[in-house]
Amino acid sequence: MIQDGDRIAVGVSGGKDSLTLLVALRQLKNFLPVKFELKAITLTMGIGEVDLSPVRELCERIDVSYTVEETLIGKIVFEERKEKNPCSLCANLRRGALHNTAKRLGCNKVALAHHMDDVIETFLLSLFYEGRIHTFSPVTYLDRKGLYLIRPLIYTEEKLVKQFVKANNIITVANPCPANGYTKRQYIKDLLAELRKENRQIKSNIFGAIKRSGIDNW
Repeated sequence: MIQDGDRIAVGVSGGKDSLTLLVALRQLKNFLPVKFELKAITLTMGIGEVDLSPVRELCERIDVSYTVEETLIGKIVFEERKEKNPCSLCANLRRGALHNTAKRLGCNKVALAHHMDDVIETFLLSLFYEGRIHTFSPVTYLDRKGLYLIRPLIYTEEKLVKQFVKANNIITVANPCPANGYTKRQYIKDLLAELRKENRQIKSNIFGAIKRSGIDNW
């Protein structure tokens, strides 16, 4: 995922996942036998009041440059378009803005904080609602942008991320999205929690099936 000379843009929402990824990659620089740079990027959504000072202070403390890119994505999705199912459009707009900012900063890779639970949930969302066997890959090359997307936390369970944030007293930033907690992804997350009451191995079983599925780069 990481090679000598890489300039990696880390998408930082301010949530537990992205802050864990940022801190982990910064620590990785201390002992990985290749040289690489990190640049943290946060996209504003143009909605709600968001205090990014905890993220800025963290970046200063761990010596990572921090860029806040102002956008109106939230206003477009919720006020102009009034999307009933906003996640797809919002994700597409955020991806484009993040990739453009990464390119402007001279980065050749973008690190995203998707973890194992995200992989499983995306797989089930694609299966249930799109009728296809699909989830995102550990490494993806975007030929139109000339960027690699990497997901270093892809083998990390969400519960470990929560433990890491708590153990290291990392201050997170609340998600301003009006749809947060009311999405199809939340439904899948809740469904998996119910299924695990009968089968504690269900997530590892699904993840194992994904690794054997033949999906790109798995």
